Amino acid sequence: MTMIRPFRLWFGLFSLISISCLCLLAACGGGQDRPLAIGETAPAFTARDLHGQMVSLAASQGKPVILRFFLPDCKFCRADTPIFNQYYRDYRDKGLTILYINTDPQPGEVQKFADDLRIAFPVVLDPTRKIANRYRVRAVPQTVVLDPSHKVIGVILGGVSKEQLDELLGPFLK
Repeated sequence: MTMIRPFRLWFGLFSLISISCLCLLAACGGGQDRPLAIGETAPAFTARDLHGQMVSLAASQGKPVILRFFLPDCKFCRADTPIFNQYYRDYRDKGLTILYINTDPQPGEVQKFADDLRIAFPVVLDPTRKIANRYRVRAVPQTVVLDPSHKVIGVILGGVSKEQLDELLGPFLK
C-alpha cells in the first residue's frame, strides 16, 4: 500500500501541472487559433486581384459578402466553384459580393483555376497569408459569410452547397 501512495501523488501532481500548462497556453493564444465567431465584425482588407485591380472589403459595405479561401489544387474548391458562379449570377444584381482569396504563392496556377472554372467575380491573391491570418484561416477551403454590416453569419470548412448559402444569405437577397 505504501508504494501506491507515491504513485498517486506523482500522478496527481503531473496531472495538475499538465492541466495548468494547457490552460496557460490557451490563455496566451488569446483565441487567435479559432475561426472568427458568429457576430464578429469581419477584418477590413485591401488586396490586388488577378487583373491587378485593388479590391477592398469596404467597397462592399451594405452588401452581403462571401469570402472563399481556396487553393487551386483543392478538389472541394474545384467541385463547388460552379455553385458560387451560379449564386453570383443569380444574386449580384441584389448586391451580393463574392471574393475568392487564394493563399498559394503561384499566381499562374490561380489564373488557370479561374480560367478553367470561368470565375466571374474577383479572385484575390494573398501569397503572404495576410488576409487569411486576419481571418484565422488555418485550413482551406474555408468560406466566411458576412451580412450587409459585415458581421460574420457563417464559417464553413470544406465544400459548400447552395442550400447552405440559401440558409445563410436568403434573408439578405430577397
